[in-house]
Amino acid sequence: MSEFIHHQTAHCENGVTVSLLKHQGVDFISEPLAFGMGSGLFYIHIPFMTVNNGPAISFRTMPGAIFKRTCKALDVKVERKKFKDPKEAMAFLDSKLAEGIQVGCQVGVFHLPYFPKEYRFHFNAHNLIVFGKEGDRYLVSDPVMEITTSISAEELEKVRFAKGALAPKGHIYYPVEVGSITQEQIKKAIVKGIKRNCRDMLKIPGSVAGVKGIVYTSKKIRGWREKLGSRQAALHLGQIVRMQEEIGTGGGGFRFLYAAFLEEAAAIMQNDELLRVSEKMTKAGDLWRDSALLMSGIYKGRLTEQKDFDACADLLVKISEVEKDAFQDLAKIKF
Repeated sequence: MSEFIHHQTAHCENGVTVSLLKHQGVDFISEPLAFGMGSGLFYIHIPFMTVNNGPAISFRTMPGAIFKRTCKALDVKVERKKFKDPKEAMAFLDSKLAEGIQVGCQVGVFHLPYFPKEYRFHFNAHNLIVFGKEGDRYLVSDPVMEITTSISAEELEKVRFAKGALAPKGHIYYPVEVGSITQEQIKKAIVKGIKRNCRDMLKIPGSVAGVKGIVYTSKKIRGWREKLGSRQAALHLGQIVRMQEEIGTGGGGFRFLYAAFLEEAAAIMQNDELLRVSEKMTKAGDLWRDSALLMSGIYKGRLTEQKDFDACADLLVKISEVEKDAFQDLAKIKF
């Protein structure tokens, strides 16, 4: 097996997927392709759950799904394992490293020693690669960092068994067998990823997921100032910005990433209709970034009136309309 090469990417799970597959010889895979094949784009506002005392909002699919779906679409066999006993989990990791196998790990970021302090909060769906061991220190390739690093056994065990929502429970995963991947297989993986994303954004029942979920959040924002008071309402908006811009690539970044996927897909599929939808997704990304700036102004106390909250809500309604239009167009494309 060749020496492990670190790849920096915009989002952790995309990066782990790309790095592990490239290490296995899947040279064509890129971050946008992994994100699109894995149907990573999503939106959900979970009304019965809070994160760091704020609204529970996600701009992406469930942790682990991108790696699982991308590998399945390319017929890559994978091994996944969770543990109850931290010692057993560390022993299993050591055995894989001794075999020369690099592994993906789900971890909590709060205790990651190499993360800047301002980015350490209780979020347990971060992903990184452990690719070796030197003495009692584990060699780590974190895709959102520029270079590799190392952490102690105690530090790694702590983040692998972080407590709270989405507790990783020592979750470890890696590809075990990669066959010869044909161009036709790649095309089928792209189409399957697109169709699943259209379903997730347009057809999930209820009001809290997909494009309807964005409207749900906009309605909540309109009432927060009166219901919670100006300061708590501002903190809620700050939480949305954090989920959007700081956890992975968030709202705007994920939309730009999906637009890049559609561009790559257009070339592979030789279908220019995908380019037109890509432009709409880029517009959605721009609007998400605009919303983050507006929400940040309220969070920082520069904007405090009800009209400012209404402006945030109006912008989310517009985003919902743009994304609905984009995915409806995408769903109509004949492959």
